[in-house]
Amino acid sequence: MQHDILINWSPQETRVAVVEYGAVQELHLERTLERGLVGNVYLGRVSRVLPGMQSAFVDIGLERAAFLHVADVWHRHDGGEPPAMARRNEPQVPIEKQVFEGQPLMVQVIKEPIGTKGARLSTQISVAGRLLVFLPQDDHVGVSQKIPAAEREALRARLQALAGGGGGGGFILRTNAEDASDAELSEDIAYLRKTWARIKDAAQRQPAASLLHQDLSLLQRVLRDLVSEETQTIRIDSREQFEALREFGREFMPAAAARLQHYKGERPIFDLYAIDEETARALGRRVDLKSGGYLIVDQTEALTTFDVNTGAYVGARNFDDTIFKTNLEAAQAIARQLRLRNLGGIIIVDFIDMGREDHQQAVLAELRKQLARDRVKTTAGGFSQLGLVEMTRKRTRESLAHMLCEPCEVCRGSGQVKTARSVTYDILREILREARQFNPREFRIVASPKVVELFLDEESQHLAALSDFIGKPISLQAETAMGQEQYDIVLH
Repeated sequence: MQHDILINWSPQETRVAVVEYGAVQELHLERTLERGLVGNVYLGRVSRVLPGMQSAFVDIGLERAAFLHVADVWHRHDGGEPPAMARRNEPQVPIEKQVFEGQPLMVQVIKEPIGTKGARLSTQISVAGRLLVFLPQDDHVGVSQKIPAAEREALRARLQALAGGGGGGGFILRTNAEDASDAELSEDIAYLRKTWARIKDAAQRQPAASLLHQDLSLLQRVLRDLVSEETQTIRIDSREQFEALREFGREFMPAAAARLQHYKGERPIFDLYAIDEETARALGRRVDLKSGGYLIVDQTEALTTFDVNTGAYVGARNFDDTIFKTNLEAAQAIARQLRLRNLGGIIIVDFIDMGREDHQQAVLAELRKQLARDRVKTTAGGFSQLGLVEMTRKRTRESLAHMLCEPCEVCRGSGQVKTARSVTYDILREILREARQFNPREFRIVASPKVVELFLDEESQHLAALSDFIGKPISLQAETAMGQEQYDIVLH
């Protein structure tokens, strides 16, 4: 399926859209202030060794010294065991015998700094590619444990044959490389070895406490991860970033760099396909289908659900055909929404009940056909006894909603608030409770305008009856800054 990639760059944010036949299929976002340190390689200098804690502090040029524990100090392992297994089987060498104060040390960040704690480091360097992880200090060739055991040995043999052409180092084949071709693997091997050569060269030239390698930015990952044979053009609206990306691409990914174009149009690049409007729709619960049907999407901590509804669609000859056509269109829309919103984990789809077996199989076939276009590994089962389809999609990054939104301060993420009438009754009960404990001159209710309005109108009789019962006056004060469920009862 041919597609175009549009890149909107600004100093504070980079946005990338993958467009197929005029429709946005994927959205990627990176904010400058939110780029982490994990994966960065530094030439550090050991500033202090703490034998009692079996750790050391390393100056890597950040505000706080970073932390290196003895378990994260790499040393060469002999034999055919993977490094982690060999480390467990060997006695631990004390840290004071491995590093010393003032020693220059190449390190990699494995955990972000949090609060007053500095970043956590490792001296075992790994460089991540699209399909592989390169371990320049090891010779081990491994395969992700998430790939079925029956396929691992064949993949390991292929990778050993491709990586044996010189250059040394070990590799781990990632889960998304399960179906990769030899050409794709070879391209990733070449990119990773060239990256490691640049890191080593920088370590020879740079002073201590210098950054040697930063994990790729979203712009660079576009060339590494998103470009394929189906990519027609990569258009970017910044001249400066276009030049930098073209230079990076010519060195590491010449085929991808050849598709780069600088967008010079007067209209903002994302306006070409109404991408901002599409992003806003992707944050909503309801997705309208062209036929008049619609989807309801609910994303929770545990899973995501899609509920299919016919809505206003009555175009088919009979009710069975109406349901079938709505479900077919929904299958296409669901696959697109998974990519657009980047939903991962467990996904449950509640299609409209279909009485015919052939209709069920046709809808399932259409869903699987659309999911096959997804670059993220996705699996879909058949219809359950309750008529639901269970799916899983690998989590690769935060969903669009988690990147762009935060829980509502009023409803606290539930999506619902109490009605104004429910809140008035809560307030009446609270005043009665406090009247039994305290003896103020007056009670004052401070609440949202809608709640106060209800007290002045429909609930005025109940408020007056409570005032007579407790023998105290009750006054009202509207506070526009308060949410509907918020209120205060002030004792005077």
